[in-house]
Amino acid sequence: MVRIMNRGGWIQIVEAFVSVLLVVGVVLIILNKGYLERTDISERVYKTQLSILREIQTNDTFRTEISTAAEPLPITWTDTRFPNDLKNKIIARTPNYLDCVGKICEMNIICSLDDTQQKDIYSQAIVISTTLEQGEVYRKLNLFCWTK
Repeated sequence: MVRIMNRGGWIQIVEAFVSVLLVVGVVLIILNKGYLERTDISERVYKTQLSILREIQTNDTFRTEISTAAEPLPITWTDTRFPNDLKNKIIARTPNYLDCVGKICEMNIICSLDDTQQKDIYSQAIVISTTLEQGEVYRKLNLFCWTK
């Protein structure tokens, strides 16, 4: 009779342990569900932006267009002074899931997006300098992207 009572105690302990594991498992699944449904694309967006900006930075034609763009700065994306070839290059290289705009600014000025978006905005900047023959001109090209 004593052995039956001891088995009942062990069975209750095992049942309680399994119940706690089930509750903890369900809580972890619920907490993790929100994280798993949101996909973080920031790394992919930053790599895309950097690729576009590096291509522009290494192209002498684009560097000349940016460095000789008419004053006053900054030059926004919708401004008619923004170089069309540069705008077309950015549009052509932008993936389908992103909207991107550029802005040309002076080096020592904070260059921010003028429009307000209700989405996460990803920003990257590069320095554009001229060749020695053109004199010293340093400008900054900012690229702002957000998901569609």
